[in-house]
Amino acid sequence: MKIGSKILILFLTLNLLSCKGFAQEIETKKPTPEFDFSEMEKSNFPEPIGIINDYGQIFTESQRTELTKILYNYDIETTRQIVVVTIDSIKPYNNIQKYATDLGNNWGVGTAEKDNGLTIVVCNHCRQIGIATGSGTEKILTDEICKYVIDQTIIPEFKNGNFYDGIKKGVAELIEKWK
Repeated sequence: MKIGSKILILFLTLNLLSCKGFAQEIETKKPTPEFDFSEMEKSNFPEPIGIINDYGQIFTESQRTELTKILYNYDIETTRQIVVVTIDSIKPYNNIQKYATDLGNNWGVGTAEKDNGLTIVVCNHCRQIGIATGSGTEKILTDEICKYVIDQTIIPEFKNGNFYDGIKKGVAELIEKWK
């Protein structure tokens, strides 16, 4: 039994010596935040798909086509770009105007030299609409003019369920005032 005990002790000692300490092998990693705030702004906005970005699906195919032609022709004639975006949510934003401004900046609406873009954002579920202008655009289309077009032209059509007519008439009025 003495030999058996010695063998057992020798076996256990060798077994313990052969085990590596896990604490020495584990790398200490720098803690990473749950959210990467540097990428947060990019993730708030969908990818642009054209002049009409109907993510909220409030237009028919023919309405999107007609509105695209109007805005595309205006862009070709003037180099002024108008983009219409319909969405279901502006989260994490609370203010659709701020969302529209940041979206327009993120997408680069208008030309960089002239900063002559106009972004119209409609959130049907939020029941909100915002118009954001580039600094070159706002010299002509002031906040007051944009608010007037929203209140007097677009919203009355929206209240009747005519989203396309509201946007089309609002765009036509903005184009007329932008000349």
